[in-house]
Amino acid sequence: MTTLTTRRFDTRGALDSALEQRLAQAIAATGPRAIMLSGGHTPLPAYRALASRPPPHDEQLHILFSDERYVPRDSEASNYHQARPLLDSLALAPESLLRVRTELPLEAAAADYERGLIELLESGVRIGLGLLGLGADGHTASLFTVEDLARARGHFAIAVHRPDGMFAVSVTPRVLAQVEALLFVVAGTGKLDALRALEAQDPNLTAWSAVKDCPQIELWVHEAVPA
Repeated sequence: MTTLTTRRFDTRGALDSALEQRLAQAIAATGPRAIMLSGGHTPLPAYRALASRPPPHDEQLHILFSDERYVPRDSEASNYHQARPLLDSLALAPESLLRVRTELPLEAAAADYERGLIELLESGVRIGLGLLGLGADGHTASLFTVEDLARARGHFAIAVHRPDGMFAVSVTPRVLAQVEALLFVVAGTGKLDALRALEAQDPNLTAWSAVKDCPQIELWVHEAVPA
């Protein structure tokens, strides 16, 4: 059974600070574990704060991404590039960082990421914490439509043609279902309808359909999104 809880923050600074602390706890935990980072602007303050004072961690920490735009890895639009200060501060071994290799052709990049996810999960690594955003259109990761969800069946990662014309590679509900604690971090305006649909567990909302098999979901919301 899925448990969904909502936590509201009075200020954006309070949200950023809480996210920094939550990530620090996950990084400093012990044992074979992974953290799934999300893209977008919302988690960046927490990533940057952690980069300036990285928590201690052991060699069993792994990092992966919920999705990645199909752009060069040094592009400002790249989730990997935006997270680089944090990643560099953690000084992970290359095999402990799982990224979408956008230097490959799109479908090959998706297949390569899928292989990496399968190998990681089959090795016994648990995804203890996963971050996700929520779009005003109700998408999460780079899963935008019911067609994306249909193509995702049986896969761990897929290539996606985004509504904005860009391409991306996204994890699938099969991966999200294995995240022990899934954390939506939502800030900004224009997301009220999507937020309410997610809280109501609306089966017509792409984001809910993508995560409905995850055991624990938390929704962290800045007050700029009306209650």
